[in-house]
Amino acid sequence: MLKIGDKAPDFTLKNEENQDIALSDFKGKKVVLYFYPKDNTPGCTKEACSFRDVYDDILEAGAVVIGISKDSVKAHKKFKDKYELPFYLLSDPEHEVIESYGVWQEKKMFGKVYMGIVRSTFIIDKDGIIEKVYPKVKPNEHGEEILKALNI
Repeated sequence: MLKIGDKAPDFTLKNEENQDIALSDFKGKKVVLYFYPKDNTPGCTKEACSFRDVYDDILEAGAVVIGISKDSVKAHKKFKDKYELPFYLLSDPEHEVIESYGVWQEKKMFGKVYMGIVRSTFIIDKDGIIEKVYPKVKPNEHGEEILKALNI
């Protein structure tokens, strides 16, 4: 997983409207980049809604939020519309970006071992350098946690 001080790898992925969005599009702004396992699952829904609920405050703090999972553009569109999410959801079906940030890892559930996305968030500064890393996220309060970090 990338660390504080690392240069955030640039990328271009499709958003929920099938438009290309690049990290470099946000140069000069802070970016809250969060990786999550799957649209419409309980933890991922709670996390997305926690960002939604403080999104205006995050914008006021000078940052934007971008969510990435390996779900399809179509799945992202449904998820975004259902929960009125005001930020981009980017689709990484080949998990190239997910792997470049080091969040594609071995996971265990119900005794099974498999590869998947570890719920993680990176705060990237205006120059594209990672300034904070959240390697294991609690979905319910994560939006507030990030907002506090941005206002420090």
